[in-house]
Amino acid sequence: MSDEMSSPLLLGAEVPDDPPAMARGQQTVAILGSGDFSRSLAVRLVACGVSVVVGSRCVKRIAPGLFPDAVELSSQEGAVVKAQRLVVLALFPEHYPSLLGIRAALAGKVLVDVSNAMELGSGVSSNAEQLAELFPESVVVKGFNVISAWTLQTGTQDGSRQVLLCSDSVEGKSEVAQLARLMGFHPVDSGDLRQSRVLETMPLRLFPSWRGPLLATFLLFLFFYAYGFLRDLLLPYLAHGRDGFHRLALALPNESLPNVALVALALVYLPGLLAAWLQLWRGTKYQRFPRWLDGWLLRRKQLGLLGFLCAALHAVYSLCLPLRTATRHRLINAAYSQVKAGVEEPWDESGVWRSDLYLSCGVLALGILSLLAITSLPTVGNVLTWREFTFVQSGLGYTALTLSVTHTLVFGWDFAFSPQAYEFYMPPSYVLAVAAPCAVLVCRCILLLPCTSTRLARIRRGWESVRKCPVSQRQQRAVHRTLPQV
Repeated sequence: MSDEMSSPLLLGAEVPDDPPAMARGQQTVAILGSGDFSRSLAVRLVACGVSVVVGSRCVKRIAPGLFPDAVELSSQEGAVVKAQRLVVLALFPEHYPSLLGIRAALAGKVLVDVSNAMELGSGVSSNAEQLAELFPESVVVKGFNVISAWTLQTGTQDGSRQVLLCSDSVEGKSEVAQLARLMGFHPVDSGDLRQSRVLETMPLRLFPSWRGPLLATFLLFLFFYAYGFLRDLLLPYLAHGRDGFHRLALALPNESLPNVALVALALVYLPGLLAAWLQLWRGTKYQRFPRWLDGWLLRRKQLGLLGFLCAALHAVYSLCLPLRTATRHRLINAAYSQVKAGVEEPWDESGVWRSDLYLSCGVLALGILSLLAITSLPTVGNVLTWREFTFVQSGLGYTALTLSVTHTLVFGWDFAFSPQAYEFYMPPSYVLAVAAPCAVLVCRCILLLPCTSTRLARIRRGWESVRKCPVSQRQQRAVHRTLPQV
């Protein structure tokens, strides 16, 4: 199983409330440093009723009005002496040795390290571990490093924010956790101080859960764009001298984006189907999935949002098509040809029905995809029950996939069977794109059959096949019936 699935979802359990909660105004918290993070943290603490003293190497250089009036400004040693237990180090790690002169005053204090790593993969010990080596008589707790200065100033309405804590002292983590709760955050125990190496690099990672989906979406777009360029532009130019390179900027991306959206949406539901078939084949749910399948399942949300982005861009591009100069010239040429041929009222009944049907299916599919994207937001998804969320993401998701496939098939069903469509023996790009969604829908329909859905439901409720369990389910029930009643 992948590392992400083997570790807890929130990187640890929420810190328990064993000690009594910190009463407002009973304790003074010292903050060493006078930068932006120090100011934001002081503003937040004062708003929560906590006494704050800020220690600086040079108090006189702090501009008037930078900190609230309730915040006391003092030297670093004076601030540490006034703090009962908690001392927040809002300093850059290279300035930690400058505190060695007040090591005696810091002894017995809980030092909260809020710094982050400077680069990824440095291979050295974390800033918190180095701080613990410098001050062995103090308790070092890593925390608040994933919270930005802006988040601290937005007020208590962002109480869904998590504060990841790690330390070798359970008591120290509990005290910092109480302070985090008082500020409106959710503290999460991430383990001992060695985990600070992971916490310090988290703010440096740029969308770590989006890398795979972004790469897959980019490669899909690159494939369909290159395929369209080769089939519709380059080969016709080399073989017949037809110059269509003006389609590179708008028409070709507009043909590639819906193909990417179709395949991306199919990739959202394909791993769930693979997991269901794997459970049916194994006859149990107690065997873990392969690591690649676990990683795929964890990236479905990102794939769905990227597919929605491609579909939305396709809609915008389609609205821009009539504004092109090439489209205006084509309409003028068509009108001139009709006048020259003596046609007064041209009307294509099947073409009108066809355009209306595939446009209607496309609009409905995009609307449902918009609903899926909105419900994937935590603020919206948190107000839905699990059944409601499953109905939206699964039931409406398959509806959107069906409408998208219908939109594509109605648009080009006759082209797919026309010999002229296979110029250079290459099928149209949408024929390649619609294969994966059709396979997903067929597999889904098979899983909805009573013979498979009933068995899958039993497996997911804990039932195991006889080849996986030495004692069959029927024998187990017979044994339970013969047991003497107590």
